[in-house]
Amino acid sequence: MSSVTRQQKEKQVAYITEQLKAATSFVILDYKGITVAQDTDLRNAFRNAGVKYHVLKNRLVKIALKNLGFGDEFDAALNGTSALAISHQEITAPAKISSQKANTIKVLSIKCGMADGRYLDVEECKALAKLPSKEILIAQLLGMLQAPIASFARAIDAIAQKKAE
Repeated sequence: MSSVTRQQKEKQVAYITEQLKAATSFVILDYKGITVAQDTDLRNAFRNAGVKYHVLKNRLVKIALKNLGFGDEFDAALNGTSALAISHQEITAPAKISSQKANTIKVLSIKCGMADGRYLDVEECKALAKLPSKEILIAQLLGMLQAPIASFARAIDAIAQKKAE
């Protein structure tokens, strides 16, 4: 069995740093005790949402996070079995999928995360998971903006109808 060379580790750290730098959000998970079938289901859910899921060496992730200017807030979470779910698009996706899967896969748990460059503890990750997606929020905003215009148009039409009588 060959060991990983320093150069290979540096490449891995560079890759992790690049992934985390481009991320809108990520979640660190504890997956100890997960079955192969559960892991496959979890990976498929992340893949379908455009979220990258990696099992990486904690030490290399710590180095990558330090490279990005984070302090030691993630260090406690990067002990034991850890996996990263990283999103480069939808900010709520890693937390949402992790939270949903943790309800069905009892051994899976969220350790912490990051959204928009800010550290999130477990409770903040769960709160992020409850937020609607960006597309739903935009649709809700558009609906709120259109409602007064539609009401105004109906009022003008009603006035015009009365004058026509």
